[in-house]
Amino acid sequence: MPIFFESPTSPLTLCKNFSKACMHLFPSKTRSLPYRLTCLLCLGWGLLLFSCGETNTENLLKKSVPLDFATGFQLYQGEGFWEIEVSQGYAGSSDTYRYLVLDSGVQVNPTGYDAVVQLPIDEVVLTSTTQVPHLDALGQTDLLIGFPQTDLISSTTARARIAAGKVKELGSGPSANPELVLELQPDWIMISTLGEDLRYLDIFKQAGIPALINGEYVEQNPLGRAEWIKFTGVLLGKYSEALAQFEQIKKDYLEAEILASSLPETDKPKVLSGVMYQDIWYAPGGESWAAQLLEKAGGSYVFGKEGATGSLQLNYEVVLDQATSAPLWIGAADFASLEEMGKVEPRYQAFAAWKTGEVYTYTAKKGATGGLEYFELGYLRPDLILKDLIKILHPELLPGYEPYFYQKLKK
Repeated sequence: MPIFFESPTSPLTLCKNFSKACMHLFPSKTRSLPYRLTCLLCLGWGLLLFSCGETNTENLLKKSVPLDFATGFQLYQGEGFWEIEVSQGYAGSSDTYRYLVLDSGVQVNPTGYDAVVQLPIDEVVLTSTTQVPHLDALGQTDLLIGFPQTDLISSTTARARIAAGKVKELGSGPSANPELVLELQPDWIMISTLGEDLRYLDIFKQAGIPALINGEYVEQNPLGRAEWIKFTGVLLGKYSEALAQFEQIKKDYLEAEILASSLPETDKPKVLSGVMYQDIWYAPGGESWAAQLLEKAGGSYVFGKEGATGSLQLNYEVVLDQATSAPLWIGAADFASLEEMGKVEPRYQAFAAWKTGEVYTYTAKKGATGGLEYFELGYLRPDLILKDLIKILHPELLPGYEPYFYQKLKK
């Protein structure tokens, strides 16, 4: 009876497979010298195949896979493998991280890579709510087995897994507890550098857990952030599905963008954004992701000429001077009502937008445990945010549209 061996994935797997084969070849009473010699010959043959199959990717043909908007990572595809280079893993980063993703049964020399991912993937750990929608969009939410602060997750699919006890709570802070991750032994963990997970890269690497840095938040182009779904798609063996998802998001976004693109400057209302915290007014920088969305929606952002890509920190007097008369206030934290907002910070009442009730927050969609869907789905769906803003600023351009994330604060 012929014996077939699957493509080897490791020397250990080879040993196990050949040992099982030898046990079928010889009855238990005859497993002496012939048995041992046969197994040694089989094992030697298998290890030879394994060593010959280990190819250095530098010598293999690969092509660059172009990205439309994202600048923080690059993709390269070869026969049976992908390479990912993350060049902007976090703000101010000068390091480039290289990841290798191998198809099932494919083996190459892993030297020179920060992490090696072997497909197929069965279990993953995420560390940011913005990563969860990628799993949802790709139909892979059932792979999630760990997350820090699970109450922040709004996804109904993910919440069902959490309720069923299938997602382990990895800590109460923005970073995953490394000891708990080691216990789970996921196929990979996606790192958010907004926390402190960078400190644990070496720990994960030594434990054989691929740790992949997702730097989507560094992108300031709204479609650039959304394009990171391709990053996740490659890591899951779902690039084609990720490409299809992104193409639809891009189409919807660009179609919405056209609606407000021809508006004259005189028709663009002045817009205030941000809130006070301990006497400092925090607002999006003029070149930030949020500011770009306001401008594309046909608004005139009061701090649009402030060149920062991150958050501005302003004195109240400066904001009062520039935005007292702004008719719209978009992005006023998560207050429940105008009354609550005015009580928490009486100085808000000096602004025209507060007086007329034209204050909008991104709190329309909340998860079962209070998480805001805006902070989860917003990165992946800038098309929805853009449409929401157009509806607020120029409702006549989207007469039948109902905002998804934003709502006007009630008095």
